[in-house]
Amino acid sequence: MGFQMQPYGIQSMLKEGHKHLSGLDEAVVKNIEACKELSAITRTSLGPNGMNKMVINHLDKLFVTNDAATIVNELEVQHPAAKLLVLASRAQQEEIGDGANLTISFAGELLEKAEELIRMGLHPSEIISGYNKSINKAIEVLDELVEKGSESMDVKNKDEVVLRMRAAVASKQFGQEDILCPLIADACIQVCPKNPANFNVDNVRVAKLLGGGLHNSTVVRGMVLKNDAIGSIKRAEKTKIAVFVGGVDTSATETKGTVLIHTAEQLENYAKTEEAKVEELIKAISDSGAKVIVSGAAVGDMALHFCERYKLMVLKITSKFELRRFCRTTGAVALLKLSQPNPDELGYADSVSVEEIGGARVTVVKNEEGGNSVATVVLRGSTDSILDDLERAVDDGVNTYKAMCRDSRIVPGAAATEIELAKKLKEFSLKETGLDQYAIAKFSESFEMIPRTLSENAGLNAMEIISSLYAEHAAGKTKVGIDLENGVCNDVSEMKIWDLYVTKFFALKYAADAACTVLRVDQIIMAKPAGGPRRGDRPAGAGMDED
Repeated sequence: MGFQMQPYGIQSMLKEGHKHLSGLDEAVVKNIEACKELSAITRTSLGPNGMNKMVINHLDKLFVTNDAATIVNELEVQHPAAKLLVLASRAQQEEIGDGANLTISFAGELLEKAEELIRMGLHPSEIISGYNKSINKAIEVLDELVEKGSESMDVKNKDEVVLRMRAAVASKQFGQEDILCPLIADACIQVCPKNPANFNVDNVRVAKLLGGGLHNSTVVRGMVLKNDAIGSIKRAEKTKIAVFVGGVDTSATETKGTVLIHTAEQLENYAKTEEAKVEELIKAISDSGAKVIVSGAAVGDMALHFCERYKLMVLKITSKFELRRFCRTTGAVALLKLSQPNPDELGYADSVSVEEIGGARVTVVKNEEGGNSVATVVLRGSTDSILDDLERAVDDGVNTYKAMCRDSRIVPGAAATEIELAKKLKEFSLKETGLDQYAIAKFSESFEMIPRTLSENAGLNAMEIISSLYAEHAAGKTKVGIDLENGVCNDVSEMKIWDLYVTKFFALKYAADAACTVLRVDQIIMAKPAGGPRRGDRPAGAGMDED
């Protein structure tokens, strides 16, 4: 028998098949490498001139987008350290709805600078303490950069809303923001409740219809359902609406029963009573004043026949979420079984009509007055992927509106804020004594990543732009940013590029937190993955029955 080598050290403690990485080189630098790779992917999509990524996910669905949140969600990142950045960007996306790219790119940049410091011989804990001081200082400086008078805004004022929304939408759809922003602003203002802090993002719906172009897009007060009405009645004005979840059909009884029929007459009577029962139900609905029936499931032929006779319009909404939104739009109560509705259970709509938009038949439910219920942005475009990207831009705009309802302060955009932060932190690092000052200096350099990336993505010379930005800011012009169209530095207030304060605040905070978390790791211990062989490991034909 062969001599068995006894495991010793950490091997003897853990099960076989585990991996153990420790020390600066193996753990810290490996983690930093992975995060740098992730931020290198998203970085080229930063800003209005950002490039698109083509991501094909595990279900073979194609995404063509420059929205970092979508990219990282569909990438299925495996590496545990890079996953931390993905989580930070997801937190940003859920908190504000914009700035996910800034979070990942900035965190990646911080880690890259941290790697240089580690190579210089600094200990990660010194870097972390320096970074923590820097982020607190950066937030102080950010407070000073807030535009005067932007604390209070009228969320119903379209111009003010568009001003704050432009940057978020332009970063997704550059050149289209002047068409998109007014649409989104209209939709948001229509559904904004009395207390803007309670604004619900779900109340602004997007209907994507192929064909036409962006300039054909409109806003509808109410809902747009992507299906046709069942039956021949296609429109109803100022009508009451009854909603039934269980479908409009002859109801089967709860208990199973057997009926013995002896003669033909009995069979005929049985069919007649069924018919009479259905007619009675439909007549009861018609008598209650409802002109439109909305069904959550199938509509039986016989029921449909009587609906036609009583001139009722019939809609079918299979998705229960759509049904809920429909009830919210019209104020109806969804009834479980087919019965005569009470007057207070009926909903109301100004008009329900079937229209043809670009070859597709859609049902438009409009509610003009008293309508802070639901608004729909109808987007038109030539391909599905363009429509998906437009929808993401609209989502970002709506989320930005929600953020500005809570906190409307704005800071200069177009990298003006970042350069000012870099300048102030550089001054701050010179006042510090101790080893933290190197980390603070590197933190301030990290801010240069944003103007550098913006100008590189636009094909400009990054070095020239950054040095002229620094020169302008040193002269006390704190609002000078990059004018990407003309490739020069310009005043932000003339270009009307403003970013929300909360977007910047959370993006920087999450990025610094994620970077510090990655730096705090000094050992990686991975257990052997559970489960049998992976699907890809099996030999071809294994597990198949031999025919």
